[in-house]
Amino acid sequence: MDVSKLKEMLDEWRRFPSENEWIEFKSAKNKFSTDEIGKYFSALSNEAKLKGKDYGWLIFGVEDANKDIVGTQYRVGRASLDSLKQEVSMHTASGLTFVEIYELKYEAGRVILFQIPPASKGIPTSWKGHYYGRNGGSIGALNLHELESIRGEGSEGDWSKGVCEEATLDDLDPTAVKVARKRYKEKNPKLANDVDDWDDNTFLNKAKITLNGKVTRAAMILLGKDESYYKIPAVTQMTWILKDRDGIEIDYEHFSMPFLLTADAVFDKIRNLNYRYMTGETIFPVETTQYDPYVIREALHNCIAHQNYELKGRINIVENPEHLIFSNLGSFIPITVENAIKNNSPSEFYRNKFLVQAMVNLNMIDTIGSGIRKMFLTQRKRNFPMLDYDLSKLNRVLVRITGKVIDLNYTKILQDRDDLDLSDVISLDMVQKKKKISTEVSQLLREKKLIEGRYPNVYVSSKIAAAANDKAAYIRNRAFNKEYYKKLIINFINEYGFATRADIDSLLLDKLSDTLDIKQKKRSINNLLHEMSRKDLTIVNEAESRKASKWVMM
Repeated sequence: MDVSKLKEMLDEWRRFPSENEWIEFKSAKNKFSTDEIGKYFSALSNEAKLKGKDYGWLIFGVEDANKDIVGTQYRVGRASLDSLKQEVSMHTASGLTFVEIYELKYEAGRVILFQIPPASKGIPTSWKGHYYGRNGGSIGALNLHELESIRGEGSEGDWSKGVCEEATLDDLDPTAVKVARKRYKEKNPKLANDVDDWDDNTFLNKAKITLNGKVTRAAMILLGKDESYYKIPAVTQMTWILKDRDGIEIDYEHFSMPFLLTADAVFDKIRNLNYRYMTGETIFPVETTQYDPYVIREALHNCIAHQNYELKGRINIVENPEHLIFSNLGSFIPITVENAIKNNSPSEFYRNKFLVQAMVNLNMIDTIGSGIRKMFLTQRKRNFPMLDYDLSKLNRVLVRITGKVIDLNYTKILQDRDDLDLSDVISLDMVQKKKKISTEVSQLLREKKLIEGRYPNVYVSSKIAAAANDKAAYIRNRAFNKEYYKKLIINFINEYGFATRADIDSLLLDKLSDTLDIKQKKRSINNLLHEMSRKDLTIVNEAESRKASKWVMM
């Protein structure tokens, strides 16, 4: 969009008697928090959708009250503005971010125009799991009527409920229909005798797989013949890929309709090997399988249920020696994994509502709304690492299931502490995977005596480490008292007359905590030398430059 057009638009908006719900003016002369920008992004995106606008706009450098241009020094430099796009995408649904960020120059100063896309069809735009909207000039939670209005647009256009006009019941696989009857009776045992008396047309209608005898897209996905693939406007394919430890593909296979049957075929392909590990309590190893069958099936069925088939892509299952990866196209409906775990109830919105209901009726999905939470709880009962969801890419959900023990201390905690709730376990899992946790979460884990160390380099506490028979790992992680390091330096100088910085690095680097990286270790040594020379007055640098240091006793 050229500058003259942008200035023309801005002049028009400034003449409006008041702000519209889809336009927000801010002076923002110097600073403006990213969190506040995220809230406005959510609100303006949702309002643009509700008002039928192509975009929402957040404008910096213009007074809110009188619309005078005052200029802004917010994030001067193109690189700094462009990095904001990534920062915003990390906390919005489906990685949504600004379409573009424009800078305009006026005599009164610089003006920034943030171009915001409207909410996606059927999916309100969230910021950190919350939906925002506007009421006049104020910002707050999107009201229920507006929330349902956006979501309702998606439910009215449920793709999976659409009828495949060219398809008939003859396009459904007889074996798949037979298995569907069996699954339906397992789900509804009181109707078992009645089901046997129904013909296929009646059964499929009552199981809510077809609509008045017409073959739906959901019916084709679950029960359709492979050769009838061209009668459904989608790619109905799953691909299993086997990789070695170096990530090299060594085998693969494609699976097509009917997914009711091929899901079992994919499940059978996955090598769920026996796995043994030592706890340290006895000389006998614990023996189990790498993965719980329920977790594999639930992850696979979730991919089928929530795939965005309109994007015409495959569902992928990648098997590595120590983990499985399941991925499907489409945004993550609960917005965040935390939402899915905490709510533990049916979602208010499903991308493929008709397909999901059919899968529930065929006993493919255990219980609507609790599947993800149950997968986490299953891993917890097995004392295994939690699932990892990667939602960083637009319109893709990836989940990793780890099939090995990462940190025996973590495993031992889960064995010994059945009082820990799921949120504690998930946080502790992040610690064992060296993922950053918040200061609040760190404090909670510390109060429960689960972790030690200086934030953010936290690790399993000494008590747990001892119980896990891993005292050596604890000592490697723990930092010694500063006086210990100072004494080593003084002893070295007394022995050899002086110490260069290389000497001191060689002396201390392998003795500092293993939770620190090399830069952090060297910074710690810098601080130590500064304290000894400026505060303790025990050593002094005789060299003229810091790089060619020569430390001697003062």
